Amino acid sequence: MLKEFIMRGNVLDMAVGIIIGAAFGKMVSSLVSDILMPPLGFLLGKVDFSSLFLVLHEKTADSAEVAIHYGLFINSMIDFIIIGFAIFMVVKQVNRFNKAPESPVAPATKECQYCSSAIAVKATRCPVCTSQL
Repeated sequence: MLKEFIMRGNVLDMAVGIIIGAAFGKMVSSLVSDILMPPLGFLLGKVDFSSLFLVLHEKTADSAEVAIHYGLFINSMIDFIIIGFAIFMVVKQVNRFNKAPESPVAPATKECQYCSSAIAVKATRCPVCTSQL
């Protein structure tokens, strides 16, 4: 029973998606931290975002340093925005390719040529003016 569950198409698709998503996430994190952030930091005054932090409590002999690493948070937010945009673009393209062509719908009514009232397409006589169609 477990083998049947695992071999179902949805479970395999989900597993492949998770593995590819994790690899994609690592690539985007590397893109942000290694390629995008150094020039951005340079343009903003030679700032390295990953080293930005706010010390709340200094390191002492019996306690560790307590700090808020907001620069790492900025890197993570940029990662998130890039990954979100990439996934949005992929889903948009998949939806565009999967859209079934719509067949034209035949009209259910037509207009009487004598009184301009709406009548059924299959009608042979107008119910309003009783004209032969």
